[in-house]
Amino acid sequence: MNSVLSTGLSGIQAGQNSAQSAAQKIASATVTTPTDSEAVDAVNEAPQFSTRPANSGLDALTEGAVQLVRSEQQVQASAAVVRTADETLGTLIDTLA
Repeated sequence: MNSVLSTGLSGIQAGQNSAQSAAQKIASATVTTPTDSEAVDAVNEAPQFSTRPANSGLDALTEGAVQLVRSEQQVQASAAVVRTADETLGTLIDTLA
């Protein structure tokens, strides 16, 4: 039973650490907005698909947001493990008492 609780708690801690890392990634991302003339030039350019590199700031925001959602899911799943272990232990105690 202790190993189940330990696994659940380790999962919660890992999820919290991952969420903190994602928050730092989001906070440090820099997104630039094109000027009006750059936007007009981009619309007038052919072909439609640009070979310019993607905006790394926007990529960092997206990756950070995805990591944050995954972290939330990890914490929720690990909390469910802890809750189930707690309920099982309670049932065993009630049965033996």
